[in-house]
Amino acid sequence: MARGGGQNWTSGEAEGRTENPEPETKMVKETEYYDILGVKPSAAQEEIKKAYRKLALKYHPDKNPDEGEKFKLISQAYEVLSDVKKREIYDQGGEQAIKEGGTTSGNFSSPMDIFDMFFGGGGRMTRERRGKNVVHQLSVSLEDIYNGVTRKLALQKNVICEKCEGVGGKKGSVEKCPICKGRGMQIHIQQIGPGMVQQIQTVCLECKGQGERINPKDRCENCNGCKVVREKKIIEVHIEKGMKDGQKIMFHGEGDQEPELEPGDVIIVLDQKDHGVFQRRGHDLIMKMKIQLTEALCGFKKTIKTLDNRTLVITSKPGEVIKHGDLKCVRNEGMPIYKAPLEKGSLIIQFLVIFPEKHWLPQEKLPQLEALLPPRQKIRITDDMDQVELKEFNPNEQNWRHSAEAYEEDDEGPRAGVQCQTA
Repeated sequence: MARGGGQNWTSGEAEGRTENPEPETKMVKETEYYDILGVKPSAAQEEIKKAYRKLALKYHPDKNPDEGEKFKLISQAYEVLSDVKKREIYDQGGEQAIKEGGTTSGNFSSPMDIFDMFFGGGGRMTRERRGKNVVHQLSVSLEDIYNGVTRKLALQKNVICEKCEGVGGKKGSVEKCPICKGRGMQIHIQQIGPGMVQQIQTVCLECKGQGERINPKDRCENCNGCKVVREKKIIEVHIEKGMKDGQKIMFHGEGDQEPELEPGDVIIVLDQKDHGVFQRRGHDLIMKMKIQLTEALCGFKKTIKTLDNRTLVITSKPGEVIKHGDLKCVRNEGMPIYKAPLEKGSLIIQFLVIFPEKHWLPQEKLPQLEALLPPRQKIRITDDMDQVELKEFNPNEQNWRHSAEAYEEDDEGPRAGVQCQTA
């Protein structure tokens, strides 16, 4: 480790410097560890702890993968300066004294171990001591996602009280709760029978689970000792073209604030409403279009109103038969592709052919129509065939329900299925 910030003084120089010492001056052999944490050699333990917390969160490898060496130096400096005995050895002899006699070996603890010990260990979120994320669902239309839009969202969040700087009262007024000993919980022993007791853990009523309390007369008037105040925050949510239903938009550090915790994130989850015409499937839009039998056989021109208020005219060529259920597409008229909005998917159209109602054509004109249509399929009828009459089918008829129930009760089931099809 470099020692650019260190100082080597002789005893005479030291004596000359201590004749009229300044109140904040503390003479040490080296200052590099103090410089790394950004504190003075005279800094109190709480100030060193606060400086390490801020720097460790800023340069943690999870946030800054390229700052691993910086994080290591910060952890080494804190390991020494947070320990009273090691700090005294360092002040007297510098880093070399630490290596030679301050520790059992010349090696430092793992930077991550120091971080875990400081922040309580556990997973990444626990190590970083972050507040909870706040999730909001934002209802958007298909038009919003197609065209892109900016929506303003009003949030209520906790922010650190500026008047007391998150202390909750006057400096020095916060004390460890004498009832729960700072644990925030109370344990009660209750006898439930001869020789039998039950241990119950409850939130401390005195400190409301905070582990500390403030005398009412010393509490901050602005936050009433809560350390945070409620504030309205307006955030602008930029919905980009081509975003998807359920996609998340992150606002880092915009969650509730809490003393000694890094704020969590606000997460906006898009909730796309159903559209009356179009359905989205990936980059494509799907719609159904009804056409008359005449249009299916002889051709048509139809208009489609797009999600950005343009009008498309689609045409089928005369003689191009459109069958019921046929799928056609229009290229580059689907959804814009996220992060590449100039490119689009396809507009897929499913055609539903509407047949004429009964007796739409006088019976005497049927031969004229038949002469224009493809010929019927002719069959040969013999005397051993049974001729039957077609009737309208109603699945709600009582006889049909009884037949279906009988089939369901039959273990073997029907030998063959019956399928009805209408032309």
